[in-house]
Amino acid sequence: MDKKAPANACLLCGEELEYLKREEQMQCVYCGRTFMSAARCKNGHYVCDECHGKDGNAAIIGYCLHTDSRNPIEIAETLMRHPAVHMHGPEHHVLVGAALLAAYCNSGGAGDKKDLLERMALRGGQVPGGVCGLWGSCGAGISTGIFISLVTGATPITTENWGLSNQMTSRSLEAIGKIGGPRCCKRDSFLAICEACRFAQEKLGVTMELPERIVCSFIAKNRECLGARCPFSPAYKAEDKG
Repeated sequence: MDKKAPANACLLCGEELEYLKREEQMQCVYCGRTFMSAARCKNGHYVCDECHGKDGNAAIIGYCLHTDSRNPIEIAETLMRHPAVHMHGPEHHVLVGAALLAAYCNSGGAGDKKDLLERMALRGGQVPGGVCGLWGSCGAGISTGIFISLVTGATPITTENWGLSNQMTSRSLEAIGKIGGPRCCKRDSFLAICEACRFAQEKLGVTMELPERIVCSFIAKNRECLGARCPFSPAYKAEDKG
């Protein structure tokens, strides 16, 4: 197996994952529960989203609760280097919104940080892995919509806040979709966070910090990396992209 293989590999045996055209009933090798899924490794092992992300999600919420950073990219990159956060995985559906909530609260945004983060873990944890391709709605983008929903108190029957939450998700998904696939949980998370920072400043009047340029440090771990096509690649030149 080459050096990039573990980033998109089975947590049990290290074999490459494969995506089926149709969902099948599968049994998680860790908890034994059965789920309908279109993803498993080539040896037939399936790991459910809860078992895949539970340690990572705990680390995410714990760090975000205590950090005083106002920069959600800085927070996200720190979390992405945690050993329990994989190159790709549904923990990013919690990570994006949690990094934003931490930076938002640290930047003067209203709300109980602990309560917001706990609710982020619950909602983000319900977004399945693989939805970027299977549903056409990347979980990193959905996570930004959850972020706006939480800080504005949106529900299915609110008016303006309901609209803001959906606008947020739409903007993130547009930015993610414009780059094209295959997916990269790091790239999509960075894009979603940047859109959410701009949105929060425009609509909520809360200014978070962003780096002047984001350069991805996870390239070597992603066998499907877009290389110079990715806006976070050291080789990317915006003027060459039209």
